[in-house]
Amino acid sequence: MLTKKLKPTTIKEYIEAAPVEIQSRLLQLHECITKAAPGAEEGLKWSMPAYSYKRILVTFAGFKNHIGFYPTPSVIKAFEKQLEKYKTAESSVQFPHDEKLPLSLIEKMVKFRVKESLMDDAKWKL
Repeated sequence: MLTKKLKPTTIKEYIEAAPVEIQSRLLQLHECITKAAPGAEEGLKWSMPAYSYKRILVTFAGFKNHIGFYPTPSVIKAFEKQLEKYKTAESSVQFPHDEKLPLSLIEKMVKFRVKESLMDDAKWKL
């Protein structure tokens, strides 16, 4: 994860603390998420940018070679076919820095997570 001398306390500070060469990618991701989840509460959870309504929707983190995007396992499963070209785990996907961010796909995943978060049994309760 990204760190600087002062620990970021907001998403804006997190992006500003990232290496200059990936700040625009992190900002694109942030804007994509806020478009897909208007009015979502923004903050940091587990030292990563996080967005939530009643529950945490998604988080992300910048790394040396990729951006880690963290929806719930159900989102990864629902978008399994579209995510085939990316490295995934049970509840995460890696978007390499040498490839354009799939913003349309990310927006769909966030919208899916918004709908899912309204259900009583959704993961990542606040």
